[in-house]
This record gives sequence, C-alpha cells and structure tokens, in this order.
Amino acid sequence: MPIKLAANAYGKNAVNLSRVIRHADHHEFRQVSVSVQLTGDFDAAHTLGDNALILPTDTQKNTVYALAREHFTGTIEAYALVLARHFIARNPQLSQARIEILEHGWQRMNFDGKAHSHSFTGGGSEKRRAVVVLTAEGTCTVWAGLKGLLLLKTAGSGFVGYPKDEFTVLPETTDRILATECEAEWEYTSADLDFEPLYQKIRTGLLRTFSEHQSLSVQHTLYAIGENMLEENAEVKEVSLVMPNKHHIPFNLTPFGQENTNEVFVATDAPFGYITGTLVRG
Repeated sequence: MPIKLAANAYGKNAVNLSRVIRHADHHEFRQVSVSVQLTGDFDAAHTLGDNALILPTDTQKNTVYALAREHFTGTIEAYALVLARHFIARNPQLSQARIEILEHGWQRMNFDGKAHSHSFTGGGSEKRRAVVVLTAEGTCTVWAGLKGLLLLKTAGSGFVGYPKDEFTVLPETTDRILATECEAEWEYTSADLDFEPLYQKIRTGLLRTFSEHQSLSVQHTLYAIGENMLEENAEVKEVSLVMPNKHHIPFNLTPFGQENTNEVFVATDAPFGYITGTLVRG
C-alpha cells in the first residue's frame, strides 16, 4: 500500500516580543508571544528534502519583529491580521496562515491618583489571546479570548442534589467558595470589527455574570457566562469556556474546640474538577 503525506504544517512558536509605544506624555509597554503556523504545498520538503517552498522559521521570527514597529500599535487581533496577510501575500505556496498571539498584561503605576509616565506593574496570571486564520482564498476567521483569569466569590454558590454511592463523602452545601482559573475563547463573526471596546465589553460581562450569578454548580455558571456573551454581543458566533474548580475545603476545627462557621479553608492545588463547555447560537 503506498504511503503519502497527510495533514502537515510548520511555523515558529513563542516569538517573544516587547514593544514600547512612545507618546508625548507617556509610554505604553506591550509584551506578547507570537506563534506562526503555515499550511501549504510542502510535500517535496518531506518526501524529497527539497526546501524550495519552505520559508525559514527564522524568517518568520524576524518578520514578527520587523513589522512590529509600524504595525503593532493597537490590538493583538489587528497585528495578527497584519502578519497573516503578509505571509499569504508573499508566499503563493501557502493555503493557510494561522497566527496566535498571547499578551501579558502590564499597567502603568499609579501614585496619588496619577498614572506614572513610564513605570509599570505586571497583570498577574491573566493573559489576553487572539487567533487569526487566513486562507489563500481570502477566508478569514478571528478568535479572541483570555486565559489565566483567577475568579473567586465567597457567597452565591452551592452544590446539592448530585448522585451518591458508597464512595461519596462530599457533603452537600448551599454556601461554598467558588473559585476558578478561567479560560475563554470566542469566535467573531467578522474580521472587520473594533476589537478593543468589544473585548473589554465581553470581559466585563464575564466578570459581572460570574459575580452575580446564583451558582448551583460550576457547569451552571459556565453556561450563564457563555449565554450572556452570546446574548449581549451579536458579533460573537460561539464561545468556549474552561473553568477548573479550584477547591477550598472547610477545615475541621472541632479537635481544637472551635466551630468552623464557613470561615477557615484549605486551599488545594490538586486534584481539581475540570469543567468545559462550548455554546453556539441555535
């Protein structure tokens, strides 16, 4: 039986780029990690060792840096579009270019109510994400999202009514800590959108839904967040969420003659519940 090459792609991952944008009275500092993945006519490179159509990954890396000064001045979605269009336009052997950008959050320091002109503090674990897939035919899809967003609330969450067997020791509760490290990704309906205010609106809606929702489970809250995103943002086609349950378990104070009135907990790193879901329009 003959052997042939099936799906394949290549590119440069984790191109770490920092960019200072110098305004008249202050600086912006941007830090991103860019990954490029190219799909196309690469059979000869695999089967014959012929590299005539292989754009070096080092060239891809250099392109990310070289285009940053002029073009990376706005959203990561906009810069991903610039990179994808550059690779498609210059390389007719490509059928598709996929650009993923992950942005680390930096904010200007604030003293006495005034933002410092050039000093910054890190944004913690949360990162903003954008993915652009552009085909040679011109079809373009844009995803946006975030990961590493730590969320926690100390009320408005419970877990009751679940199946129980001989291995179940978890007590039912109507008052527990709900904590997660949220990852969200949503697909936009168009590549021609004002991405910055739209992203901020979606993120704010996520936070508000998490905080206000009377949660009967992590699944229940995950659905409420995704439902709100789709109902409030016509520009969003679908949304996927990952919400691991970061457990905070009440500590037994009885041996010490004390009652734990839901105030002292053991924060556990592992194991943890892992809850995912994708919501689409019906």
